[in-house]
Amino acid sequence: MSRKSFRQAINEALRQEMRRDPRVVIMGEDVAGGAGSPGEDDAWGGVLGVTKGLVGEFGRQRVLDTPLSESAYVGAAAGAAATGLRPVAELMFVDFIGVCFDQIFNQAAKFRYMFGGHAVTPMVVRTMYGAGFRAASQHSQCLYPIVTHIPGLKVVIPSSAYEAKGLLIQAIRDDDPVIFFENKVQYDQEEEVPDDPYTIPFGEANLTREGDDLTIVAFGRMVQVANEAADRLARDGISCNVVDPRTTSPLDTGTILDCVADTGRLVIVDEASPRCNMATDVSALVAQEAFDALKAPIRMVCPPHVPVPFAPNLEDLYVPNADRVEAAVRAVMRHQGR
Repeated sequence: MSRKSFRQAINEALRQEMRRDPRVVIMGEDVAGGAGSPGEDDAWGGVLGVTKGLVGEFGRQRVLDTPLSESAYVGAAAGAAATGLRPVAELMFVDFIGVCFDQIFNQAAKFRYMFGGHAVTPMVVRTMYGAGFRAASQHSQCLYPIVTHIPGLKVVIPSSAYEAKGLLIQAIRDDDPVIFFENKVQYDQEEEVPDDPYTIPFGEANLTREGDDLTIVAFGRMVQVANEAADRLARDGISCNVVDPRTTSPLDTGTILDCVADTGRLVIVDEASPRCNMATDVSALVAQEAFDALKAPIRMVCPPHVPVPFAPNLEDLYVPNADRVEAAVRAVMRHQGR
């Protein structure tokens, strides 16, 4: 174990899988450094340096700088996966997914079903998401609910450096297309991460806090926000489960329902826009499958239904924070029940 940033954990996962399996290739805009980079070992490694240094070890046959055409290289990744490679395509910001969405949801997601189960598509699309980076509304959205809606795709949202490494290695080894979301605000956050390769299974949620009074379900970066709120509440005698689903497709519905059955109260924290997001999806799940267990109405903590603001003060108000989560929990705890 050693301390690694979220960025380093992703880089190490890519490096270790490329060493293990020569079929793993990386493609994307500036992932190798772009034309005229100062040197292979000093290459930029993408807009935030996540793939830095990989081209120096693996060369430009396996770390492929692409033109500024997401539709071209994501389509190429789908084709490469269908013919035996295991490509990892970097979609620089998830906001650009509209340019290549046909290649993802009409092609890669459907190959297995179009060809009678004989085709596999071991393809990963890594992408950045999330507000708080002062990157404005075209580079800050949380669009994981959109791809979660598409059958045939697996959707991964790690909440920490440890989760990121294990989930990315699992994604690269998976035989289905995976959309892998990385919150750009978290890239410099550090924690203890194993040096050796390891995997974290899809569809198995993680309890980051355990309690008896209320369940909080949170996604990605919001897990840290929920943990902060839960720790504050614990000092006042309110104990919370915090459930990190890790993946939205597959979704570990069993753990969520079991926790709600134990506590009878639910707050969901989701950075995605509030209409048709994961918070509404989990709310519907619990309302349908565990309504009798509820002692109080479900609360959702989400941003307002507006584009991500660019003004720093407005952006800070936009993103859910521990204060809002704590207030939601206290409101649910005050409810007298049925």
